[in-house]
Amino acid sequence: QVQLVESGGGLVQPGDSLRLSCAVSEFTSDYRTIAWFRQAPGKEREAVSCIRYDNGVAFYSVSVKGRFTIARGNAWTTVYLQMNNLQREDTALYYCAAARADYYCANGFWPGQYDYWGQGTQVTVSS
Repeated sequence: QVQLVESGGGLVQPGDSLRLSCAVSEFTSDYRTIAWFRQAPGKEREAVSCIRYDNGVAFYSVSVKGRFTIARGNAWTTVYLQMNNLQREDTALYYCAAARADYYCANGFWPGQYDYWGQGTQVTVSS
């Protein structure tokens, strides 16, 4: 079973940057895509970005496109989320998740498509 561990969250000011990491326990054929989701207090979990294993194609939500970048490590056991120009509305608990099929990473993806989840890392943007 795939295990995921997020790290890199913290407290930053508006306009700052953070890089989140998602460490995957081992590469197996059980998953073909990794995604980042976030959940703010009182809100539903929302998609942030995803990346396909086979070709590195990535997708972003409208709210983060142009500010966030997802990337994978060479061994596909780490996926990063570089977050630039952070805003207060980016404050949330950020989760990484893995799915078995790469077509679950596309324009429009949602939590129910993903099978494995980490525990989350908190990102707080405040002045």
